[in-house]
Amino acid sequence: MVSQATEQTPTEAMFSADEASRGLGIELVEHGEGTAVVRMTVTPAMVNGHRIAHGGFVFLLADTAFACACNSYGPVTVAAGADIVFVAPAHEGDVLVARAEERARYGRSGIYDVSVHRGEELIAEFRGRSRSARDDTAREAPGTTTKEPR
Repeated sequence: MVSQATEQTPTEAMFSADEASRGLGIELVEHGEGTAVVRMTVTPAMVNGHRIAHGGFVFLLADTAFACACNSYGPVTVAAGADIVFVAPAHEGDVLVARAEERARYGRSGIYDVSVHRGEELIAEFRGRSRSARDDTAREAPGTTTKEPR
């Protein structure tokens, strides 16, 4: 947690407004320029009919790490696309950790890889492609007009 006396980093500001991720119990563990680590415990509501973690929740965890890493520089940055490969199943009660690392940034675009682990075991590999807005208008208050990235 950042104290009220210090200014939030772009990653902390974005994550503090991310109701979806925080509502699922995702925690921002660490972050830096082009990197982020987030953690989530698989709850009973996250398992599918096979009693394994639904892939959408694993994707969301990886996507959250990706968002934290690609927004670390300040301009509002969104996903332009992403892919995931599921390597092993996760189960109720598992603590999953997603570590995002920047691979390349060029112009307003970037490529980020995210590995999702349960302890030392690899659960999934995610690759995200980002695109930054031309300006910071996407951070305007809800209900206001925003410009789309070009």
